[in-house]
Amino acid sequence: MPNRRFADGEMVMGRWPGSVLYYEVQVTGYNDVSHLYTVKYKDGTELELKESDIRSQSSFKHRKSQSSSSSPSRRSTSRSRSRSPGRPAKGRRRSSSQSREHKDDKKKTIQETNIALLKPSENNTRRYNGEPESTERNDTSRITLEQKLKPDLETERVLEQYSLRPRKEEKKKEEIYSEKKIFETIKTIEKASSKTKELEFGGRIGTFMLIFFLPATVFYLLLMCKQDDPSLMNFPPPLPALESLWEARVFGVFLLWFFLQALFYLLPIGKVVEGLPLSNGRKLHYRINGFYAFVLTAAAIGTLLYFEFELHYLYDHFMQFAVSAAAFSMGLSIYLYIRSLKAPEEELAPGGNSGYFVYDFFTGHELNPRIGSFDLKYFCELRPGLIGWVVINLAMLLAEMKIHNQSMPSLSMILVNSFQLLYVVDALWNEEAILTTMDITHDGFGFMLAFGDLVWVPFVYSLQAFYLVGHPTAISWPVAAAITILNCIGYYIFRSANSQKNSFRRNPADPKLAYLKFIPTATGKGLLVTGWWGFVRHPNYLGDIIMALAWSLPCGFNHILPYFYVIYFICLLVHREARDEHHCKQKYGLAWERYCQRVPYRIFPYIY
Repeated sequence: MPNRRFADGEMVMGRWPGSVLYYEVQVTGYNDVSHLYTVKYKDGTELELKESDIRSQSSFKHRKSQSSSSSPSRRSTSRSRSRSPGRPAKGRRRSSSQSREHKDDKKKTIQETNIALLKPSENNTRRYNGEPESTERNDTSRITLEQKLKPDLETERVLEQYSLRPRKEEKKKEEIYSEKKIFETIKTIEKASSKTKELEFGGRIGTFMLIFFLPATVFYLLLMCKQDDPSLMNFPPPLPALESLWEARVFGVFLLWFFLQALFYLLPIGKVVEGLPLSNGRKLHYRINGFYAFVLTAAAIGTLLYFEFELHYLYDHFMQFAVSAAAFSMGLSIYLYIRSLKAPEEELAPGGNSGYFVYDFFTGHELNPRIGSFDLKYFCELRPGLIGWVVINLAMLLAEMKIHNQSMPSLSMILVNSFQLLYVVDALWNEEAILTTMDITHDGFGFMLAFGDLVWVPFVYSLQAFYLVGHPTAISWPVAAAITILNCIGYYIFRSANSQKNSFRRNPADPKLAYLKFIPTATGKGLLVTGWWGFVRHPNYLGDIIMALAWSLPCGFNHILPYFYVIYFICLLVHREARDEHHCKQKYGLAWERYCQRVPYRIFPYIY
């Protein structure tokens, strides 16, 4: 263990995060694991600093000038030689009293200037540490990212004009302010990807088991839905013959679907936007045309139905389609891992670079794998699986009508299809918002996302519609109206919360957001404490869960199977909230703790 350089209680000079200025601080602690010092500023602010950001006070003590040449009034030739209005003409001499008064005034000005520079200003405290004077700020006092990261040019001008250092000590200036940088382009640049130290999902053993458990869960749910009595007591369901699970024609149809969506993705329609900065400061470009792909898909499906194509073919071969999708996702995951071995270090995912094969294979080793401009993760996130979910629901609706000889679908099936169609169309219409999610910014593209996007979403999220085909459930119009209101409430919370967050992230200075209050952080971002984000920490998750319940209620209460989705979704979002909490605490530090005090409930108000 390396020896510490500074002891507890020692007074030192600490560099303020994001600036080149050092202030007097007291060392209050040291973390042997992270090798960070906890220091306390005179205004009570506490921060964790690296040893390289701390210097002894002796290195900041300036020697007294030995000659008049070092006087602040006689700087080097880099200063402007133009005469100030207060300087006498060249041929005149001041009286001794005038000279003395002049020197006293200048000395007072210099002292006041240095006192102002050496004292941490309240504005800087609020700007970098999320410790505002009133905890919250609204848009009228909002500072843009460029202003937060840009060095204070006026402060540097004053330092140049009133420096107390003699010319002999000018060289020490570079040493004292070795961390000084001039940003020609303001960017948020993080450290290059390093080894993943904290393993999630149960580490190597947990991820190894999930690789088998997730496909088994999908197949179990689909087999149970096929049973006349899909009760949990009827476990295990009768297993089909292995040869019946695979059909080359079905796999061919799946490949056709996948590459048709890839073709729609490559069409030069829709705007191109920038994603969030990567670890090397670069921003990737994404074409936003998911909604156009959905419209083209709807046109293609409508054409097939016009020519009397039997779309319920999906229902008849549903298990085989699930097996084909699982096999394809496994092959894609293997390809992704092999190609990630040659990826540069800065392109690896921060959460999938552990060095353990199974863990990195599951979570994803490479953050944004691309073939040219074709982003594999971004494409799979919304296109084949999400649009496929709607197509599967439509196939189940048509299968219900055919099997039960109905002229129109049941009210339960209409509700399930309508609710989930709204959800998918909303996601595609607001496609740009996904660029700020954890899936895109943090998680690599491996088995977890490949299987989730291509298998779990289309075949598990459509479970209610699949269930209703074999187990029709009649509901009254008043019940349907109540369920519809519940879904609308969930959708309103979900959409308004996400829109609020995305608008604030894109342009915090937007006058339309002036009513929002936030806590500033050291990263330059703000944590909203009003609106939906002042109600609970994850209001979008709350809306998601309410909608999930509304999707299951049309299936009645005879069996718990159609409620698997809402149960699973609650577990998923609670786990994701815990991951968010961990990452935000590391990223925002004290500002996040203050935010948690301001907004104590995570997802469910007054409950959790």
